[in-house]
Amino acid sequence: MSTLLWRAVIAFLALPGIVAFVVPLWLATSGDSRPVFSPAGLPVLIAGIVLLLWCVRDFYIAGRGTLAPWSPPKHLVIVGLYRFSRNPMYVAVILILLGWAISFHSLSLAVYSLAVAILFHLRVLLYEEPWLERQFSDDWVRYRTHVPRWIGLRLQRMRTSA
Repeated sequence: MSTLLWRAVIAFLALPGIVAFVVPLWLATSGDSRPVFSPAGLPVLIAGIVLLLWCVRDFYIAGRGTLAPWSPPKHLVIVGLYRFSRNPMYVAVILILLGWAISFHSLSLAVYSLAVAILFHLRVLLYEEPWLERQFSDDWVRYRTHVPRWIGLRLQRMRTSA
């Protein structure tokens, strides 16, 4: 297995693995009563997982990097879900969290989802977007002009620079 693939797996387990799986399951099961799992949230949960894995794959294949700040993509990722959102990985994690909240009928998980969404937004504004502009300059400016930060449709065809 390549070093990059190992880094991608470790980054996945360390970052969304903890935020989207370990913490929510800990919150859901840490109370006095035994949590009841309802399948009502499964469609949202599964959709989030599928979208998250798709994004991680695109970071690895198209970006030649990982989702971790210690091993970021070498190329600006503008394929797949990144054609519709500049941050589909974060959207996917929020869907996973909402899926858990619905499945466990948990207000604390809903509040956790909201807190994580706010923190993601602040991270994007204060760290990621300035870094992307420094790293990818004109490609980033062109990309952000045509693709919304969170969710939306592509306004015009993106051209990749080789």
